[in-house]
Amino acid sequence: MTMQTDSKRHQILIRLADGRFHSGEELGAELGISRAAISKHIKGLEGLGLEIFSVTGKGYRLAEKLKLLEQAEIAHHRSFADVPLQVLSVVDSTNTYLKEHPELHINGGACLAEAQTAGRGRQGRKWQSPFGASLYLSMYWAFSGGYQAVGGLSLVIGVAVVEALQKNGVEGLELKWPNDIYLEGRKLGGILVEIEGQINDQSHCIIGVGINTCLPEATGKLIDQPYADLSSHLAMEVDRNSIAVNVLDSLQLNLMRFEQDGLKPYLNQWDKLNLYRNKLVRMICGQNQFEGKCLGVNQDGALLVELDTGVKAFYGGEISVRSALQ
Repeated sequence: MTMQTDSKRHQILIRLADGRFHSGEELGAELGISRAAISKHIKGLEGLGLEIFSVTGKGYRLAEKLKLLEQAEIAHHRSFADVPLQVLSVVDSTNTYLKEHPELHINGGACLAEAQTAGRGRQGRKWQSPFGASLYLSMYWAFSGGYQAVGGLSLVIGVAVVEALQKNGVEGLELKWPNDIYLEGRKLGGILVEIEGQINDQSHCIIGVGINTCLPEATGKLIDQPYADLSSHLAMEVDRNSIAVNVLDSLQLNLMRFEQDGLKPYLNQWDKLNLYRNKLVRMICGQNQFEGKCLGVNQDGALLVELDTGVKAFYGGEISVRSALQ
């Protein structure tokens, strides 16, 4: 049962969000349910990735205070107040939710969620999505001119996210082709762009962005590569509402610019953020692997690698790029 349909569970979470102890008896009396029901709901919350302490004689307490996403607060501070926005509690994935809700299919229409039960990364990988620990966001945009009009879109999204995070005081950001956001050499977030449409027809894009804000230690153990989160980097509590406002606004502004001017204005900016700029990389294409020097991207957003046989352009799809030193 999701928290969208379980108001009792959501009310318990609101009580616990202050980071203080609340007894099962107190919570049960407030909500009109038994202590056994409270215990069941606590287990459900833990299943969403929340770390909750249970101490006899004291009750339940979140390991960390939790400020929930507030739709009214985000909408109030956005520069594009007329664009639809929906803030959700728990969904399977924000990309899937956005696809299935045509009322949000206006350029810039977006949804955010506190948690995802089936978050996805590139190439079908699972995206760890514990409750309140990251920003999970999807935005809709339709481009005229078919698939050729969206070449390099993930690179533009990466630049837009970096610009947004810099407004929140985050430095040391880099981009890994084609759709990863890095912070001081560790993965901070990812981008998943899903496109539907016909050749030379309108391309309907669902743009998913995930940014680690304060990952629980237990979640970190499930991630198979070095990762970063904003709270550790900034050594302070992170305001996800502020980050959401900046990311939404930056995406909207940059998508409008990309729609009008294409990828060219972004090439130099992306190159400066390139994680592997002038470094040796290994390109993994199915059973084939290539090693060479990363030279940046071309006018179409393909990654240029200098091999022994000459410069080769690698386009998106089932391709992974790694440091040749790994």
